Amino acid sequence: MDKTEGVPFFIEEFIKSLKDLNVIERKNSIYQLVKIADAVSIPSTIQDVIMARVDTLPEGAKELLQSGSVIEREFSYEVIKQVSGLSEQELLNRLSVLKDSELLFERGIYPKNNFIFKHALTQEVVYDSILTRKKKELHNKIGKTIEQLYKDNLQDHYGVLTEHFISSKNYEKGADYSKLSEKKAEKAASINDAISYAKKRIYCLEKLPVDDDVEKKIVSARTVLGLYYIQLVLPVEAKAAVDPIVELAIKRNYKRRVSQINVILGFYYHYVDENYPKAIEYLETALKVAEELNDMLSIVLANNIMGYCLSDNGEFEKAFSCWEKALGINVMANVKWGIVAIKANIGLWVYGRQGNVELAYQTSQEALRIANESGDIFSKGNANYALGFSYYLKGCLKEGEEHLLKSVDFLQKSNQLVWAGLANFHLSAIYLGMGEYETSQKFSERAISMWQHSSMGSSGMRWNTISIALAKVMNNEKDINLDEVFKGHEDIKIKWVKGWALNCIGTILLNIDDQHIFEAEDWITRSIKTNQKYGMMWNLARDYALYAELFKRKGDFPKTKENLSEAIKIFKECGADGWVKRYEEELV
Repeated sequence: MDKTEGVPFFIEEFIKSLKDLNVIERKNSIYQLVKIADAVSIPSTIQDVIMARVDTLPEGAKELLQSGSVIEREFSYEVIKQVSGLSEQELLNRLSVLKDSELLFERGIYPKNNFIFKHALTQEVVYDSILTRKKKELHNKIGKTIEQLYKDNLQDHYGVLTEHFISSKNYEKGADYSKLSEKKAEKAASINDAISYAKKRIYCLEKLPVDDDVEKKIVSARTVLGLYYIQLVLPVEAKAAVDPIVELAIKRNYKRRVSQINVILGFYYHYVDENYPKAIEYLETALKVAEELNDMLSIVLANNIMGYCLSDNGEFEKAFSCWEKALGINVMANVKWGIVAIKANIGLWVYGRQGNVELAYQTSQEALRIANESGDIFSKGNANYALGFSYYLKGCLKEGEEHLLKSVDFLQKSNQLVWAGLANFHLSAIYLGMGEYETSQKFSERAISMWQHSSMGSSGMRWNTISIALAKVMNNEKDINLDEVFKGHEDIKIKWVKGWALNCIGTILLNIDDQHIFEAEDWITRSIKTNQKYGMMWNLARDYALYAELFKRKGDFPKTKENLSEAIKIFKECGADGWVKRYEEELV
């Protein structure tokens, strides 16, 4: 018990090793010691126990077990037969020994049966016992065997073949199968798996002797890796993927990849540096080259990132035009996850920001229907986020909470941390609207944590910091550093966020104490001007509702009624029925 620490697998293997070493024997249905316990050399780790058992096997059985450990934890009879080169009878005899030892289990009916290592650790320990040169030979032999046996449905074995050829240092085949595995994962919207295989492809290519063809493949592989990182909104990683090949791509005039590299750099300067002119410059270059080549993928990517950039700058009609182009191409190609992503963007960042709540709601519902048909969690995360946000804009807070919580779950599972952070922020806003201030603060803190991981620019961070301060004030906490709040607003560059933040600061000043009421008025009027300028009507309705609250505090009820009526009017025009009802009751 001291050795095995009560771990069931360790105990079981340990006792079997004592039996194999003839330390214990069975008499009258009871096991007892054959030797004095003090004279027994007890293995100190589970790895030692496993190897002690393996070493007691007949040499032929041990060699077969080692070959099996190189294939996979579970391997088929037909593969081990080809790899071992044994006669059928000899192979069955050796497999029988391994089954009797309970190192392997069998499932299925001969000759379509499979063998599986009882525990993954057993496979690992046996694999580690093989000499490096022998492993390399076995991996190569196994790879070629799988290619031959399963040539009619090789796509089911791309991942396994990738590992075998990389381990055998056959880097040319390793690169080829990495690319096939990568494309298979991409088609299934498994972007994390696609990234893993893209990295393996780059590793293999960079091991090959350099020539023009290899250089071109490296440029392509690194660019594709950068594009995968874009899909996960990881701008720093995307830029790092292409930095080594930017000059080479330009020098070799690989126009398609140059276009996509410009997309990646535009994406980086928008999200991380929040340098709008520089981002637009890169994206316009990308679009120009992509349109010359009629490269649909690059046109979609450039328009999608351009849409974000324009929307964040308050140019919603231009953003809509970009996303409309990207959507048309995705519809034509029937790329469901692409359709969902673009529809979600239009619902969120055009209709939502403009305050066209009904269109935001309809577009998001359509996105969710398609996402549910496709079944991939990336699409479900995006669509639930868009729909949850549209419910918030409507004033249906419980429904918004339900969809946003689903969204966070899906987005975290698909490693979409920036989107999960956005969903957490809007959950924070919903809980603020519900009067659950501590919960609101918690979700803003989660959003910050997720965005820090993704190296998002300062606007999003400041946005959440101000929201946390607002939640604290509404919870009657007074230890708020107003200078930090004001500085946070100065650092915000995204126009829509700036409009939202001005309203939040006005609310903070209105509620922190009676001394800041006139200062609050200045921030509210600035918020009204900002939201009017950029046509952000839902935000504007909130501003008038807050202005009404300020006049109520002053005791100026005609002004209170005037501003509350204006807020209700704009909310009605937006289609925000829940907020209309709330403020109509307040007006009464």
